[in-house]
Amino acid sequence: MNVRWIALALLSGLSMGSAAAQERADAFPSRAIKIVVPFPAGGPSDVLARMIGQKMTEDWGQPVVIENRPGANTVLGAQQVAKAAPDGYTLLMAIDSTLTMNQYLYRTPPYDPFNDFAPITLTAKTMQLLIVNAASNVKTVKDLIAQAKAQPGKLNYGAGTITTKLTGYLFNKAAGVETMLVPYNGSAEVAQAVLTKSVDFSFDGPSASLSLIQGGQFRVLAKFDPRPFPPVPDLPMITTELPNMDEITVWLGLVAPKGTPPASSTNSRAKLRRRWPIPPSRRRRTPRGCSRPPARRRSSLPSSARRRSAGRPS
Repeated sequence: MNVRWIALALLSGLSMGSAAAQERADAFPSRAIKIVVPFPAGGPSDVLARMIGQKMTEDWGQPVVIENRPGANTVLGAQQVAKAAPDGYTLLMAIDSTLTMNQYLYRTPPYDPFNDFAPITLTAKTMQLLIVNAASNVKTVKDLIAQAKAQPGKLNYGAGTITTKLTGYLFNKAAGVETMLVPYNGSAEVAQAVLTKSVDFSFDGPSASLSLIQGGQFRVLAKFDPRPFPPVPDLPMITTELPNMDEITVWLGLVAPKGTPPASSTNSRAKLRRRWPIPPSRRRRTPRGCSRPPARRRSSLPSSARRRSAGRPS
C-alpha cells in the first residue's frame, strides 16, 4: 500500500484549505489523524484502513486512529466525515456504494457524494464470491440453483453491503429463483452467519472469510470477476453457469471533507515515485482478497464514482 503517496497528496493540499489547514506542510501532521470506517471491525474496509494507518504512523510519527462507525449503509460514517473540518485530519474509507448508490436509496441523503468530499486515492478493489458452509450438500452453482428452484423462498443468503445485496438480487434474477436476503452490518457478520449456518449461502468479498476458506470450513462456488483467486485456483466465474450475470467488483477509496483539495495529480505521483521508489514485490500488498488498482487508476476515484452513478462500468 503506497501510503507515502497518500501522505504527499495530503501535504500538497493543506496549504489551500481552511485556516486550520494553513500549517506548514513539513509540520503536518502535528496531531493524531482519524480514519472513519463505516463498517464494523474485521471486514475489508477496516483491515485496509488499519494497514494504511499503521504505515502512516510509521512514516509520520503521529498516531492514526481507526474509528468504526457502521450503520445506514455507510451513511453514518460518511455524514460524520462530510461535516468534519477540512484540515486533513479526518478521512473516510469509502466504498463504491458510499459514493454511488446511497444517493438513490434515500429521499434526502444527508451528504452529497460529489460535492461534500475531496478524493484522496482509490486504494483497492475486491472481488465478490458466492460462498457456502463446507458442510452444505451444495457443491456447485448448479446445485444451489436446483435447490432454490425446488424450494422457492426457502433458501436465504447473507449480505453486508448494498453491493452484495444487489449481487443477490441480480443472482436471483439471472437464475430465475427466489431466495431471501438476510442483511448484516458488514463482512465479519456475514462470515459468522455462514459459519453458524444461520444463512444458506452468502455473497461477499474474501477478506473476512479467507481463513475459513483456507481452513476448509467454507466452500466457494464462484467468483464475480475474472481476476485469479489463488486460494481456489480453478474457481469458476459466475458467468460460466449464468452467462447473463454481470461481473461485479467493489472498490474502496479514501476521501476527505470538502475543502481538502483533491490529491490525484500525476505530478504528485511522479514526484513520489522519484522520492520514494517502491520495490515491485511490495506494490500490490493489500488486505487478504483485495488487489491494488493499477497506478493509472488510483487517481480515478471521482470518475469511477460518476460512471457507476450513471450506470456505466468503472
